Amino acid sequence: MASARIYALPIAAMAAIVLASNVAVQYPVFAEIGGLQLADLLTFGAFTYPFAFLVTDLTNRRYGPRVARRVVYAGFAAAVVCSLVVPPVLYDLGLLGFSTTADRLFRIAVASGCAFLMAQLLDVAVFNRLRQDSWWRAPAASSLSGSVLDTVTFFSLAFAPLFVFLGANDGFALESAPLLGVFSLEAPRWVSWAIGDFTVKLAIAVFALIPYRVIMQRFMPYRPQPA
Repeated sequence: MASARIYALPIAAMAAIVLASNVAVQYPVFAEIGGLQLADLLTFGAFTYPFAFLVTDLTNRRYGPRVARRVVYAGFAAAVVCSLVVPPVLYDLGLLGFSTTADRLFRIAVASGCAFLMAQLLDVAVFNRLRQDSWWRAPAASSLSGSVLDTVTFFSLAFAPLFVFLGANDGFALESAPLLGVFSLEAPRWVSWAIGDFTVKLAIAVFALIPYRVIMQRFMPYRPQPA
């Protein structure tokens, strides 16, 4: 019973973030900043997914790396399932204006699952190594390193031609376009998407230090657990 109470809240929070991110990622951010069309770079999922690192870090700080890793495994399962199920459901409900082929769904699910698992496990390892340093160092370093790995892994597996064996390429993602939509240098669209996504991850990682600090001080005294 005690074990169930330990896992219930972080797993529920992680699952909610993963589900919300898989819904939000279907919708571009229609806004403009200084000539930069955000819809060409970002979806709303970029603003929700980074909070998965906050859940992992708080779990790690409160219960230790072993529990945090198990929460990550639950999030990994949710990420794969949501990647396969959410887009068709939204399309059937009339909430999405396009359908995704089965092979693209499979490739996105593989990319999402691999990126989530690798990035979150790296987050756990880095946080645990730095947990005795200044309060902000462990969550900042772990979220940064996890965000780098997550971005590189997901966008490479999902869009780079090298990984076509995972599923069909996305022709639109592979089209050359001005980098970030504003520079003269051209690159495949997915490269600009990756840069935009990573930029938001960094901003959220900084912002998330505020709720991390508040929750850590008020509700989560550290109780070390076996690694």
